[in-house]
Amino acid sequence: MSLFDEDLFLKGLEARKATLGAEYVEKNLAAADDFNRPFQEAMTAWCWGFGWGDDTIPPKTRSMMNLAMLGALDKMHEWEIHCRGALNNGVTREEIRAIIHVVAIYCGVPQALECFRAARKVLTEEGLL
Repeated sequence: MSLFDEDLFLKGLEARKATLGAEYVEKNLAAADDFNRPFQEAMTAWCWGFGWGDDTIPPKTRSMMNLAMLGALDKMHEWEIHCRGALNNGVTREEIRAIIHVVAIYCGVPQALECFRAARKVLTEEGLL
């Protein structure tokens, strides 16, 4: 019995590429090996196919939620990746700043400073600062 759901994976792959960019996603999948490929496939199917695959919450809103949650969890590598994805999903520079303000209120100023550092890097690389 296989736990792999091809349809959910393909749906997730589409959502993942739309948010994070096809080049980034294809690079990650190509780098997968026998050790981590099952996780890459499961994460694509579950996180992106199941989590992002329905139309209940628009991608822009999901991106905003992700930035707040990843900031709260201090997952800065993922925060930076999802900051780029948020821009792809239409989140503005001003909205990113407002999200970081919420992180400051609920998680503390030091964590907001980490988010601002990551955001500055991404926004600079994207020509938005």
